[in-house]
Amino acid sequence: MDKLFSVYPTELGDNRGLSEGIKKHIEKAFKNKNEVGLIKELLKLSKFPINDPYISSLRKYPFLLEKNPKTVKRIGNRLLSMDVDIVLELSTQPKSPSRQLGHSFRNWLTSAGYPFLGENDFKKYKGVAFLSGGDTKLKNFANKELKVKNLKKGLDFILKVKDKFILGEAKFLTDYGGTQNNQFNDAIRISKIKNNKVIGIAVLDGIVWFDSGNYMSRKVRKINHLEARLLSGIKCASLSHAQIAQMLMFSLTWLCDSQVVHFRTFGSPTSES
Repeated sequence: MDKLFSVYPTELGDNRGLSEGIKKHIEKAFKNKNEVGLIKELLKLSKFPINDPYISSLRKYPFLLEKNPKTVKRIGNRLLSMDVDIVLELSTQPKSPSRQLGHSFRNWLTSAGYPFLGENDFKKYKGVAFLSGGDTKLKNFANKELKVKNLKKGLDFILKVKDKFILGEAKFLTDYGGTQNNQFNDAIRISKIKNNKVIGIAVLDGIVWFDSGNYMSRKVRKINHLEARLLSGIKCASLSHAQIAQMLMFSLTWLCDSQVVHFRTFGSPTSES
């Protein structure tokens, strides 16, 4: 964990903003026990104070508030059972650190020293470079330029080594089941991409490497070595910038050119975590 922190740093951010106008409207609806008005005001905020599976639908389609009085009553009762100060506090909490991990690996890659280039320069570049841009831009490049289809989501990086391309998805998996399993499966799908000029890599860290018998642990140990390429950032976390650059240049170039395409790094939970 100490080593991984350099790759996936997590810090609590500042509280979310709350305008004085919305705050007054919330307090007024709370005082008048106006459930519809209270929910409407809270839906204007980026974070709803309580977890409820129906909130997302109400946020997208506000007209549902008028058509579903029982749902409004149920959610309203939960809110009114709390103190208004607690509701305001929950509504302004900072984002969960786990939600800030998405771009951490990409940010860490900049320490390798290789350039991040725009699309036109990237296509012409003859050395080793990353494509600059967000998830959607990388996905579109993979679809259009590399003819990689059926990508469900964006990518964390695209690395070019001479005339070959590596599509990468990085996941720091911190728990079992549900969303974490879905993220794991997304990464495994990327790791199985392979054609003449393109391969996929999954960079997996966290509990996936613990021999626990859970779904991810079982599946990762049954991966066909010739079908998927798995890496771990934990071994790289203690390297110097120069060593990271050397590792990328050697291992990824070797990965493209060699018949042995599986490059898996297991971290010992007792000594590396």
